Amino acid sequence: MKTDTPDLILAIGNSMMGDDGAGPLLADMMKQQPLPGWDVEDGGSAPENATHRIAARAPRRVVLVDAADMGLPPGEIRRVPPDALAEMFIMSTHDLPLSFVMERLAETVPVVEFIGIQPDLVAFYCPMTEQVRQAVSRLYAALRDDPALEHLPWLSDAD
Repeated sequence: MKTDTPDLILAIGNSMMGDDGAGPLLADMMKQQPLPGWDVEDGGSAPENATHRIAARAPRRVVLVDAADMGLPPGEIRRVPPDALAEMFIMSTHDLPLSFVMERLAETVPVVEFIGIQPDLVAFYCPMTEQVRQAVSRLYAALRDDPALEHLPWLSDAD
């Protein structure tokens, strides 16, 4: 594993399904204005197809970002522990469960994390809500200002 390899965001979602486009919007922002220390892969609605490309890049950390129904107000952002991810309902616009994608990535990547953005509306041909658009901007700023993401809250029973 190369130690100078940037961390990687695996952006997940479908931009034609309202708030499920949070991941692709983040990928677009990161491609237009790259962040030091970060690379990005737009996994779309089939992120499992990106795992081999990610493994070839040999990042030390991959952070998956997707719309996730966490039972929070729209636009809330949370880091989700892997055990909670397997138990909770993640917006199922994907072919395989995200827990499978994370397990597959963990075979070659030392650190694999998940960040969820609470959607409001996930439906075909609907625009993204302003709450989620603002959440993506906040997450972009967090990736720029706090690459360890220590200031992003974890999903907990208190939520």
